[in-house]
Amino acid sequence: MVMHVSKKIIPVILLLLFIGAFFFIKVNATIEELPLLGRVIFVDPGHGGRDPGAMVGKTMEKDIVLEISYVLRDALMEKGAIVYMTRDSDEDLSSEWDPRKKRGDLYRRLLMYKKYNAELYLSIHINAGNSSNDRGAEVLYHKINKNNKIFGEILMKNFKTDLKTTRKLLTTDLYMYKNTTVPGVLIECGFITNPDERYLMQTEKYQKKIADSITKSVIEYFH
Repeated sequence: MVMHVSKKIIPVILLLLFIGAFFFIKVNATIEELPLLGRVIFVDPGHGGRDPGAMVGKTMEKDIVLEISYVLRDALMEKGAIVYMTRDSDEDLSSEWDPRKKRGDLYRRLLMYKKYNAELYLSIHINAGNSSNDRGAEVLYHKINKNNKIFGEILMKNFKTDLKTTRKLLTTDLYMYKNTTVPGVLIECGFITNPDERYLMQTEKYQKKIADSITKSVIEYFH
């Protein structure tokens, strides 16, 4: 039996095919432009408030990591991510009732991850060395989540290419990282005790370089 398609139906079929092709192209373009669309990511600038972190003279870790975190937040959002920051100003997250202020600060960061159902956290810090020759970005992870190492390896691979670091992926047993099952890592962006890196990490150009390398790694991790 031969099926005959009405000439009136053919334009409708062609229109539907065109619409389908248009939306397919549109969706693919959106995925390419916004590869992190809807992903919930926490950017966690270390220290803050009464806790300056590592220091050299009047240059404090807490200030530099906050600047880097702003740039990183914007880079991730440009790729479609929903980004939260544990702090967006010079503040301490501990409560006045906490007997141990540092522990209270870290505990509240962990609570934020859980409250907003984070899919990934990026803990942003700066290293301090015993020598002014120590240099290079590095990543530390805890084994509590198997994805931590996977993400850490991706980050270190890109840091070696983008930031020319020769450092290696390391493990950490610090309180915050061993007390959350949310995937994530500790990122040391460089050494504050190295004069060259200390200068670079305070420049917009290098901050963008760090942020772009991390963002590229996040996209690779999720895909």
